Amino acid sequence: MGELREAARVQLPTVAGEFDARAFTCGSGYVYLALIKGDLSDGLSVLTRIHSECLTGDALGSLRCDCGAQLDLGMRALAAEGRGVLIYATGHEGRGIGLLDKLRAYMEQDAGADTVDANLRLGLPPDSRRYDDAAAVLKAIGVRSVRLATNNPRKVQELRAAGITVEQVIAVPAVPHLRNQRYLRTKQDRFGHVNLVGAPPPGEHPTQSVDVGSLLGSAQPSDARPFVVLKYTQTLDGRIATAVSGAEQMTGAAETRISHALRAACDAVLVGVGTVLLDNPQLTVRAIPGQSPARVILDARLRTPLTAAVFSPDAPTYVMTTADAGNQRKRLALAERHIAVRDVRPGPAGLNIPAMLLQLRAEGIRSILVEGGASVITSMLAAEVADRIIVSISPRILGRGTDAVGELHKQRMADALRLDGHSIHLIGGTIIVAADIAGRSAPSPAPRA
Repeated sequence: MGELREAARVQLPTVAGEFDARAFTCGSGYVYLALIKGDLSDGLSVLTRIHSECLTGDALGSLRCDCGAQLDLGMRALAAEGRGVLIYATGHEGRGIGLLDKLRAYMEQDAGADTVDANLRLGLPPDSRRYDDAAAVLKAIGVRSVRLATNNPRKVQELRAAGITVEQVIAVPAVPHLRNQRYLRTKQDRFGHVNLVGAPPPGEHPTQSVDVGSLLGSAQPSDARPFVVLKYTQTLDGRIATAVSGAEQMTGAAETRISHALRAACDAVLVGVGTVLLDNPQLTVRAIPGQSPARVILDARLRTPLTAAVFSPDAPTYVMTTADAGNQRKRLALAERHIAVRDVRPGPAGLNIPAMLLQLRAEGIRSILVEGGASVITSMLAAEVADRIIVSISPRILGRGTDAVGELHKQRMADALRLDGHSIHLIGGTIIVAADIAGRSAPSPAPRA
């Protein structure tokens, strides 16, 4: 290895605070960036994250991996700690194979290979990254011992081999999405990464790092219409709202984390305009690490006020309406705020549900979490487009209120919708039932990275 040399040093302001950014040219020919927070003068017990370069995830927000979310999580962890360092390792793109070959590996993954076999099919190693440059940078900034935030055992082994004391290994919560589940499982099963899917890290409450795989079941992105998951909270007697308040007041912190994890796992979260007018939800991911999905509002008459929380710039937003809605002034105001307004055919409950889903699939949305309200839930079930249902049952009895599901015109018990493969979970005093809707001819799944 050649000589390590510090080439630049600047203050870098970010949304996670200000960092002392020090750039090093390494013997490997790559530039490593050390983002330093606080005083590292004694070099001991420094919170440390080594982040591998990932242009598609870090800069473009790709959902094939969780790299962008992990970078954001790492920087926020340093800001909260007030002291530590994040090493950004260039040359690690695609586990060391480079951007172009990573994109070629994606093509192999789309043909059915996991991330290991995709590289092997191209005649490339599954993981050619090394961490000696990262260790050299740590030594150059005076770090002697670290509390290493990682799930990758190789990082621990190679830092120790390079003379860095690893005092503690801190498990990093995975950020699961329907598009990266296989990616995460491959890292766990074939690379030995820990705590990515399944059980939470040791000592951590299950609702702090939420595994929603069992709730989502076999839900997968598809090549035809989006996969539709209905999620709502009801009282024991089947009410989802009163005349003056919605379901928000029925949920506790644990159930909120579950809901936000489900949002983070899907391409979009969808509600009707009635829910917007009653609850004014943000429909973002805040209770757990994860990216906020696109927000979809069903609004046949374009009634959503411009002041609605769903029009914040936190996530892409679609308003699905009809050409009959008119209101050119509001359309122009939404366009100026980069809110997408899409006209679809009208239907019995306002919008033609199958046509609306086809439009969303054309926008690139392959999985949708439908959170209400009752008319939207009923419309999805009546149109036979819902694939899975997740119901949180709050231990309350209301007696009078809005029914979770309206008229489906089922005259006999034999005609009732049947649920297959159901599972029951108890979280924070709330019962959650998840099941596939039987007889649904879901589209063929798309290959996952």
